[in-house]
Amino acid sequence: MDAASSAEPRGSAEDVAFLDLHCHTSASFDCLSDPVKVGRAAQRLGITHLAITDHDRIDGALRARDAAPDGLTVIVGEEVKTAAGDLICLFLDAAVPPGLSPAETIALVREQGGLVGIPHPFDRHRNSMANATAELDALAGLVDWVEVYNARVVFREGNERAQAFAQRTGLPGVAVSDAHSLLEVGVASTRVIGDPSTPSGLLQALATAEVQPGRATYFVRGVTPFAKLVQRVRGNGRVRPVPSGGRR
Repeated sequence: MDAASSAEPRGSAEDVAFLDLHCHTSASFDCLSDPVKVGRAAQRLGITHLAITDHDRIDGALRARDAAPDGLTVIVGEEVKTAAGDLICLFLDAAVPPGLSPAETIALVREQGGLVGIPHPFDRHRNSMANATAELDALAGLVDWVEVYNARVVFREGNERAQAFAQRTGLPGVAVSDAHSLLEVGVASTRVIGDPSTPSGLLQALATAEVQPGRATYFVRGVTPFAKLVQRVRGNGRVRPVPSGGRR
């Protein structure tokens, strides 16, 4: 954690919130975690606001929200696979289809009053925006935050480059678990001052963001290939993208 992120923000204890803005459930094609149990795990760890961001769908998030334990606010979100890389979309009422351009995806989220962040932008092993660098730079003025610490990034360089990108563009930086198992929920989080329960509240709170890094063991993260196999057998594959240049 750098000096800026470790500075103690001012505010009363009642103002403090702990966010994990990127977490998966069994609604994703690569995760087996029950949505209800994900919420309970987050609450036990002191997370106050948890964004469920399954791949290209929101049904798991809705289930987690409806069963959220006391003290936990579940934000309905989605990790959307755009034509140029993934985006995290929060405060959704309806799923955003995959396969659209980043600009089209962001427009659909804004129509719902939602917010958008860039996940793991420099992770070479995933569907990251850095694979289209010009696209990433163009997005800086269109999104609300960037993940400067993703607990699933394998090489530290990916998070370091994300932090440099956030500093260069003036975007707020957050830490996330990107959990794909119950043992990963909340391993990394973001401490903020304010009430991030609404889009406007989260935007305001992100100005005080303090990164809380951490990561699960490689053994825990190694469950993901098994989860993909199980989900394939169950018929729960990736959501098909919309045709190029079209919306569904």
